[in-house]
Amino acid sequence: MANRIKINDTVFAVGDTVVIYQKIQEEKKMRTQPFEGIVIGIKGRDENKSFTVRKIGAGGIGVERIWPVSSPWIEKIEVKRKGKVRRAKLYYLRERVGKKAVKIKAKDEKKKPRQPRRKSRPKTSKK
Repeated sequence: MANRIKINDTVFAVGDTVVIYQKIQEEKKMRTQPFEGIVIGIKGRDENKSFTVRKIGAGGIGVERIWPVSSPWIEKIEVKRKGKVRRAKLYYLRERVGKKAVKIKAKDEKKKPRQPRRKSRPKTSKK
């Protein structure tokens, strides 16, 4: 299973907040509609690879969309925020309500060096 996808020089992974600009055909006109949400899963391999994006819509209703990677309807993808997750599938977000449903820690681009531990002082006994 892959945890990263590359589409048109845009690399994103599970836990990232992305905006997918999708082409929609209405009668004779083509328009672009954005869909912003968190990538909760990536599955498949090669040409059959697909990814699932979840957002919280109006009234707190969760909306999920699944796109094949090779879809001609995807115009472009923007990564708004990199997420730091420890799971390959974030299906546990489906049970969450409100702000907790979209709360994922941001991935720090630079890692901070660890501070050395301070040595404890030797205990002195009272006489």
